[in-house]
Amino acid sequence: MNLRTALGLSALAALVAALVWTIRRDGYFTDPAGLSWRYAACWALFAVAVLALRRVPAAVVVPLVLAGAVAVTATGLVAAPRTSTDSYRYAWDGRVQSDGISPYDHAPQDPALARLRDPWLFPTGAACTGPDRARIPYAGDTPHCTRINRPAVHTIYPPVAEAYFLAVDRLSPEGARHKPLQIGAGVLSLGVSGALLLILRRRGTDPRRAAYWAWCPAVPIEAVNNAHVDVLGVLLAVAGLGLVAAERLGRRAAGGLVLGAAVATKLMPAIVLPGALSGVRRVRDAVAVLLPAAAFTALAYLPYVLLSRGSVFGYLGGYVEEEGYEDASAGSRYALLRLVLPDDWALPVLIAVMAGVCGYVLWRGDPRRPWSGALLVTGWAFALLTPGYSWYALLLIALVALDGRWEWLGIAVAGPAVYVTGQVFGSREAVSATAYGLAVLLVLVVSAVRRRGLGTADRSCRPVRAARTDA
Repeated sequence: MNLRTALGLSALAALVAALVWTIRRDGYFTDPAGLSWRYAACWALFAVAVLALRRVPAAVVVPLVLAGAVAVTATGLVAAPRTSTDSYRYAWDGRVQSDGISPYDHAPQDPALARLRDPWLFPTGAACTGPDRARIPYAGDTPHCTRINRPAVHTIYPPVAEAYFLAVDRLSPEGARHKPLQIGAGVLSLGVSGALLLILRRRGTDPRRAAYWAWCPAVPIEAVNNAHVDVLGVLLAVAGLGLVAAERLGRRAAGGLVLGAAVATKLMPAIVLPGALSGVRRVRDAVAVLLPAAAFTALAYLPYVLLSRGSVFGYLGGYVEEEGYEDASAGSRYALLRLVLPDDWALPVLIAVMAGVCGYVLWRGDPRRPWSGALLVTGWAFALLTPGYSWYALLLIALVALDGRWEWLGIAVAGPAVYVTGQVFGSREAVSATAYGLAVLLVLVVSAVRRRGLGTADRSCRPVRAARTDA
């Protein structure tokens, strides 16, 4: 082993140790400041590890990326979910479906499903203390509660996600609790790493880029420890874009089908569709992607529509309103736009800007690199929406790994800054404006430097005109 490889391994080992140190710390409610510093340490070590990887000999890059992916992913399994309770809803939806009941028909606290309540999901008595327990209606003097957030509302998850919850529940041994969902998310995370390496190899691109996903702290924290189903959507989106990049019509149609499955997992992957249509000039090429995507999404919902008595969109509308996407004056949404615009202008201006970005990608994008356009659309959507949930950025991180524009990772850092550090200052809005503002500044500066460098390279490659001489 040479010195450069040893340094790469050392940096990776330090990152893994820091992630274990961070994930084992249950400080979201009790010590958000301390947890913020641990997050910062993990991201700093991630940067060091990625830089060290650049000097590693090419022959050992792929094995090292894969070994690091396994080690980093495994750190997410060292504790129960720390900063999110979403996976408890996943477990409940899987349990309900295993009993033959549509997850869209009943809220978790519905007495009609009381017989399905597992004690670990629905504690009673003294176990109901703590900020992560939601009280539910009960009879008698003993308190009843649940680990599930928003227990009074129906699920909002799309059908592919629900099918995944059912599969995990069916495959889980009795009494396994949260661990199967974490393991499943870990397998999916490694699947993303493998898909990235495969696409990069086929494109003849440096496989080091895959480390942007495989070693990123957000992956073990949000995809594995918190077991967010977003990671399934990311895997499908990456695979779909890889297929769409092919010039053959059949491969593009297959890519559209897979992208439809991604949308039917978490809806958010729909944001990559403009990228999937980058530079498309023929109607048939656009239809080859959009028609299978729309068809798969609709057909995925159909069985649940037939089995459910209520709406299969559940609490989706209420969630959008609750999170402040309709009312710009509420919460930390549109934080950057609201710095310079009246609140009522934020949403219309966002729509106009995103329409311009999408138009640029559709007209000027490279159809052989659809992830580049997808990253541009996703990155600016996040920068303008300023979401406060750190797991939303998982899709963006995978697009960075495909495209190589590392500066967009600043957006991924802004998410946990708002979600965790915002509690320290008592104002998520101020932290959101600061964190996303710095992230956008990083993107603009690095992009300008990169364009200037490319321009200089282009000029240096021009042929030198021979000097004129007289005969």
